Amino acid sequence: MDRSLSFEDGLSALLPRLRRFAHTLSRSPADADDLTQATVERALRSKSQWEPGTRLDSWLYRIMRNLWIDTVRSRGRREDLHAPVEEAERLGEDPRNAIEASIDLAKAMAAMQRLPEEQREIVALILIEGFGYRECSEILGLPIGTVSSRLVRGRTALLQMMGE
Repeated sequence: MDRSLSFEDGLSALLPRLRRFAHTLSRSPADADDLTQATVERALRSKSQWEPGTRLDSWLYRIMRNLWIDTVRSRGRREDLHAPVEEAERLGEDPRNAIEASIDLAKAMAAMQRLPEEQREIVALILIEGFGYRECSEILGLPIGTVSSRLVRGRTALLQMMGE
């Protein structure tokens, strides 16, 4: 974070990135909005726990991820790993047109949403948000080797889903 920015200005500047990560976690625009709002509220209440000079974005992502885990647990919801209905509609489709066409953002995001959660959040943090392996490891509380292997599996699955 730019040292000349106040905590609130830094938080405000990170809102688009937080919203994007919330959508990656929740797969739902409404849940993403709720998660972003809850993250901002928690960050403002916990402002005194943030250490100036450290990365505000990493701190906020950690808050968001923990809130999402709490939300999922409280709902008692289990992720269903079945392929979406759209996959059945594409059975037997010639993939050459999709491979030859440029890959647009909507297609890439749809593929992202089909990744298992543990791969999706790592792919989002490293490939979309630009965090390094070590930062991602700290945000998620995972060993770097786990981050690395999940990223490889997630990237491979994305490429397969996108017809590469």
